[in-house]
Amino acid sequence: MKATETKLKGCFILEPEIFEDERGYFFESYNHRDFCEAIGREVNFVQDNQSFSKKGVLRGLHFQKGEHAQAKLVSVLSGRVQDVVVDLRKDSPTFAQHFSIELSGENKKQLFVPRGFAHGFLTLSESARVFYKCDNYYNKKAEGGIRFDCQELNLKWLIGPDNLLLSKKDNNLPNYLNART
Repeated sequence: MKATETKLKGCFILEPEIFEDERGYFFESYNHRDFCEAIGREVNFVQDNQSFSKKGVLRGLHFQKGEHAQAKLVSVLSGRVQDVVVDLRKDSPTFAQHFSIELSGENKKQLFVPRGFAHGFLTLSESARVFYKCDNYYNKKAEGGIRFDCQELNLKWLIGPDNLLLSKKDNNLPNYLNART
C-alpha cells in the first residue's frame, strides 16, 4: 500500500497494490497492520457506512463534535466522486484549509480523514457507491456541518450549484466556520 500525506497534516491518500490479469483484479481494501504502518499511527475502526448517490448529489460537509469526533477511511466502490475535507482543528497550521480528490471505482484510491475534519463528497458519475469506515460511533447530538458554499472556504466544486442535489439538512447548514468542532 502506498500512502501519500496531503497538504493537510494527518490526511492521507492511500493506493492499494492491485493484482490484475485477464480474469479481473484483486486487492486488499483494508489490512489493519498495513494501514496503521502506512499512516504512522494506530486507528481502530468500529463502524462501516455505505451510501448510494445519483449524479449531482452533494453530501456534507459533515463532522462529529468533541469526544464523538470520527476519523474516516473513504473508498468508492463504483462511480466517481469529488471527495472534500476541511481542516477544523483550531491548533492546526492548516486550519480552514481544504483538500479535494477524485475517488472512483476505477482508481481505487482511498482517503484517510483524521478526526477534526469536515468531510463531504459530490457524485460526478451517473451514480456512485461510497463506503467508509469510522473510528467512533455516530452520535446524532454531536453532529455538525458547514454549508457547501461557505464563502470563507471558497471551495471549487466540479458541478455548478444549479445542478446540485442537497438534502434539506445540508441545504440549511451554517455558511460560516464558527460551526466547527
